[in-house]
Amino acid sequence: MSFDTDVLVIGAGPAGAVAATLLHRAGHRVQVVEKQHFPRFSIGESLLPQCMAYLHEAGMLAAVEAAGFQLKNGAAFAWGERRSQFRFDEKFSPGWGYTYQVERARFDQILADQARLQGVTVRFGISLEAFQPGADGVQARLRHEDGGEETLRARFALDASGFGRVLPRLLDLERPSGFPARQAVFTHCQDGIDDPDFDRDKILITVHEQRTDVWFWLIPFPNGKASVGVVGPDDFFQDLPAENDACLRAALDGDTGLRRLLGNAHPLMPARRQGGYAASVNSLHGDGFALLGNAGEFLDPVFSSGVTIALRSASLAAEVLDRQLNGEPVDWRVDFAEPLQRGVDTFRSYVTGWYDGRFQKVIFHRDPPEDIKRMVCSILAGYAWDRNNPFVKHHERRLNALAELCARDF
Repeated sequence: MSFDTDVLVIGAGPAGAVAATLLHRAGHRVQVVEKQHFPRFSIGESLLPQCMAYLHEAGMLAAVEAAGFQLKNGAAFAWGERRSQFRFDEKFSPGWGYTYQVERARFDQILADQARLQGVTVRFGISLEAFQPGADGVQARLRHEDGGEETLRARFALDASGFGRVLPRLLDLERPSGFPARQAVFTHCQDGIDDPDFDRDKILITVHEQRTDVWFWLIPFPNGKASVGVVGPDDFFQDLPAENDACLRAALDGDTGLRRLLGNAHPLMPARRQGGYAASVNSLHGDGFALLGNAGEFLDPVFSSGVTIALRSASLAAEVLDRQLNGEPVDWRVDFAEPLQRGVDTFRSYVTGWYDGRFQKVIFHRDPPEDIKRMVCSILAGYAWDRNNPFVKHHERRLNALAELCARDF
């Protein structure tokens, strides 16, 4: 088979842009195809410090830092009268101690532009209609938005299509995630916050006063703007208005602190709703392809891990694929899937612990030991692959023991 490109990347979001750039910088021919046109709206605005390493690796960090995004130096939590906060520069793991809260339309555009500036071919308005995998190369049927079609042959394909989940859908790779069905209703707003004690350098996560399986996010942007949303199981929304704007307003008004904090807010766009977002697959790789970020697995938005996992998968896949394209033997399970899954499983333990209450007891403990708080802070900062951290290496066992201790003084 003759090849039109070495690597076909499906999707120009953060994972696709970073993976394509790393492979191009390694000397490989890369084409990125994206169904939509940028800028386009995407949810998931609060980055984690671990992201910064991968943006730096791809030569994109300077452009992101020059963009004027809102600094994020930690996370704040609220539940009734309880308060807790974590500063990322006080974490256990080495690495960046800050990041940014970004409007994703602009952030994703910057990364795609940076990929193109470095020489990557990025084509918009093109969807993948059919895909033929193969150990000796893959074949993709592409449809242009004007109705035209083309066949593209590549030595390998990376699916970075996010919630579009192109290859899992076409190749019947999807399986249930194991998480209960939840929904998110959200908007961007002019927040009107005039509380002098409100810290715009941190994401605020608020637990519902009566239902600990329901929580709210408040992600500040520059110029008095913010992303605001509520997440809960399907039954929580049954007693709320069906229309999205009214639903979100009613949910926010049900929390004393948020009602006061956002009393002057007004939306900048109609509220949106997203449900059934938790997803998984039978395998993160196959003959001639690998899945990146949300195309492979998405857990939950509570700890803003989505972009971090996406960029980690992009970096890992680019390194493995570079070696493969240079003729070296690789094992995608050992070299890519298992290392990626270790961090995903760490996040999974703490997401599960959040919803069943174990991790909330840790977060809201009134006087946590500083060394333990630093280790927990590292996980909240995205350093879920740091095996030197006992709360990463033995995440489930350590979380259980810590939650039991915290419950005694809760």
